[in-house]
Amino acid sequence: MSGKKILIIEDELKIARFLELELKYEGYEIEQCHDGRSGLQKSLAKEFDLILLDIMLPSMNGIEVLRKLRQSTGVPVIMLTAKDEVIDKVMGLDMGANDYVTKPFAIEELLARIRAALKNSSAKIESSKVLSLNKLKLDLEKYTVSFDNNAVDLTKREFDLLKYLLENKNIVLSREKLLETVWGYDYTGDTNVVDVYIRYLRSKIDDKYNKKLIHTVRGVGYVLKDD
Repeated sequence: MSGKKILIIEDELKIARFLELELKYEGYEIEQCHDGRSGLQKSLAKEFDLILLDIMLPSMNGIEVLRKLRQSTGVPVIMLTAKDEVIDKVMGLDMGANDYVTKPFAIEELLARIRAALKNSSAKIESSKVLSLNKLKLDLEKYTVSFDNNAVDLTKREFDLLKYLLENKNIVLSREKLLETVWGYDYTGDTNVVDVYIRYLRSKIDDKYNKKLIHTVRGVGYVLKDD
């Protein structure tokens, strides 16, 4: 985990300094903020791999910082607080905290929780590169599609359409929404183009492998799901 960037948002300077020294010793890159508002600003302005966030902060409490963070980023957050009431833990976790450590804490425990949070985050990032449903897989990094490990040859537009359907699997998408997202808001061509490309995808996936994945919802649009 060496080189990972961690932001400490903690108003108790001695604790912040202690954490900084211990984490730097472990190879992490550390930055500090000592109030909620500046901590929020820094966490949104720069990219961090993990944030250690105290609840009791001046200018903006940690729960509010976390709430605003989760509107725009999924960066792992471990809450640090002197409060050990169940309601505080529940509130922090419900707001999107990844973990919760009550002061005073053993540094070894905190380090283990940091490693676990970073590992889980890395696994999610890795898995997000591949979208899948049943035996259908779309690799965003390799720009490939396969069904049951058999390559599916798609044009760029077909790939983009399938990608959006997979990103929203089990959600019914209107033709207008598909047209706006895949073809662009300024598209001025035939609106039936969505139906045409859905037929292309069906011929290359559903029909070829005898597996119905792309479903029509009459009067609404399409949905990708596995029956």
